[in-house]
Amino acid sequence: MLSIKILGPGCLNCRKVEEVARHAVVDLGLEAKFEKVTDYGAIMHYPILATPGLVINEEIVCNGRIPSDAEVAAWLEKAVSAG
Repeated sequence: MLSIKILGPGCLNCRKVEEVARHAVVDLGLEAKFEKVTDYGAIMHYPILATPGLVINEEIVCNGRIPSDAEVAAWLEKAVSAG
């Protein structure tokens, strides 16, 4: 099962990143555990300069913007193939 974390305070952009990621998981027929990381101290454990951040299996794949559906799908497929 994939681990997906959304890093950010819970703003509109954070919610949009989560929505894009959830749609990609469903479209690809994958199983994933989603976690919202809103605590500033916890977010700072990841080397990002801006939120929202998207972390798949503890790899930062995007930060500071809303990724496209195609980008998220590619990152998910890569994570699945990496095992």
